[in-house]
Amino acid sequence: MKLNHIFSFFVLLSCLTSCSKMYKIEGESSVTGLDGKQLYLRAFQNGCWTDVDSAEVVHGFFSMKGPADSVCMASLYLDDICLMPLVLEEGHIKVDINNLEFTAKGTPLNDALYDFIGRRNRIELQLEDVERKEAGLILQGIDAQRAHQEAEDERYSLLREMDNCVKTFIASNYENVLGPGVFVMIYSDAPYPMLTDQMDSIVEEAPTAFRNDALVKDFLKRAEENMRLIEEYHSETHIAVVSHE
Repeated sequence: MKLNHIFSFFVLLSCLTSCSKMYKIEGESSVTGLDGKQLYLRAFQNGCWTDVDSAEVVHGFFSMKGPADSVCMASLYLDDICLMPLVLEEGHIKVDINNLEFTAKGTPLNDALYDFIGRRNRIELQLEDVERKEAGLILQGIDAQRAHQEAEDERYSLLREMDNCVKTFIASNYENVLGPGVFVMIYSDAPYPMLTDQMDSIVEEAPTAFRNDALVKDFLKRAEENMRLIEEYHSETHIAVVSHE
């Protein structure tokens, strides 16, 4: 191979490398317990959460970077503890970890994700305030039953707002990783995966791409298995009671 051809090859290789999509995560933490700890970036691949990057927190800062050839949901872990979700996508992602909140912003999908998480957190705070309001009304001398009813009405309204917030966000992101990712994130809060009416509604209205997402399929498989086990348990319990009678 001629020298000029070799040179042209390496120039082309350099251009291809520099033009590839990359992610860069720059994190800042004011949580003193994280200093000196190793954080792991894990993504759901081939049916399990796999380490794709890691970094040590040094004096409250950490950074990671790598190829972002495809967009996927990921999470930051401290050992086996999931600290926060984020979207692994091309661009500069700024992570802030403090005692009040964890955020990841700077790229389109991460901005959308944490705007949603912020809205959901505000509704949760309002739900907590309902309990205090009810106690306050009783202390003011208002009839306990009336105070409880007012609290229940407000609580019901906020829960409907929460459900609408979640369903609307997932539906508006059916076609990207946020829809499946948030679906699994929200409904994994239960002690074990279960199917609810709202979940059934979301899945039934979703396009095929959403239902075929690896995260969603894995979650629904475990949820359906749990529902089957519960039905079997109730059936066996009923038979045992009838037999005893």
